[in-house]
Amino acid sequence: MNYQIRKIDNKKYIEIISSSKPLNTENDALDLIALCSEHNTNILMIHYAALSEDFFNLKTKADGNIIQKFINYCIKTVAVVPGEIIQKGRLKEMTLETNKGNHFRMYENKEKAEKWLIQ
Repeated sequence: MNYQIRKIDNKKYIEIISSSKPLNTENDALDLIALCSEHNTNILMIHYAALSEDFFNLKTKADGNIIQKFINYCIKTVAVVPGEIIQKGRLKEMTLETNKGNHFRMYENKEKAEKWLIQ
């Protein structure tokens, strides 16, 4: 897993840039939660390259299961995903809905994602 620890305005978060095994299951989410605990943070940014195709296929329910783990463990999470992916069908609806909350959001660029994440 390719990640970095970022610090902005006295807030520390983990940025998952890519992974040889993309995030696909609840156990993968638990590994990220453990990583957050290890680095004493509850803030996480995940880039598109670290997410599996199943995450974006709502029929698999991988997205809901993973997001629920982050919510259960109070990990504020943002996914940075290309606009052409976010704007597809039902994923667009899900993005609009999740972006109303304070636990998980998806943004097209890192700057917007980071702004929400550290606020």
